[in-house]
Amino acid sequence: MKNSYFPMFVDISRFRILVAGGGKIAERRVKTLLKFQTDVTVIAPEVTEELQKLADAGKLILHRKMYEEKDLEQMDLVFAATDKKEVNQTIVQDCARRGEAEQRRILVNTADDKDACDFYFPAVVQEEELVVGINSGGADPGRTRRVRGRIEQLFREETL
Repeated sequence: MKNSYFPMFVDISRFRILVAGGGKIAERRVKTLLKFQTDVTVIAPEVTEELQKLADAGKLILHRKMYEEKDLEQMDLVFAATDKKEVNQTIVQDCARRGEAEQRRILVNTADDKDACDFYFPAVVQEEELVVGINSGGADPGRTRRVRGRIEQLFREETL
């Protein structure tokens, strides 16, 4: 049976979140997460200029280093967004192993293997208290972007 992902909105305000990776995908994830949560840690040897600015402004915790399993300590939600597939796979495996050892679940999303994800990261449109999440399950990212653009346009038209 194909995995069936239920769309739900979760209060992540008490979650400790780890983003492994410092490129554009990680940057997009972090910027979206920071709209909903302030406890975000980024681990990467190199990061985009924008991620560095966010760290300098105290918006996130940045560790310029390679990922290690111990980085998962105390984390609830993990995003594997490095540019190395083998590192992302290791993170997914480490989350499962550590979660089992600690008798809890560390939810993980990897940017490059939709079948290894516990959840998908939606395209998010937010206008004041209204939040819309759009996701194609990785099947059609282009369509997801187009739908997000149309919803953003609807919000702009509504505020005129």
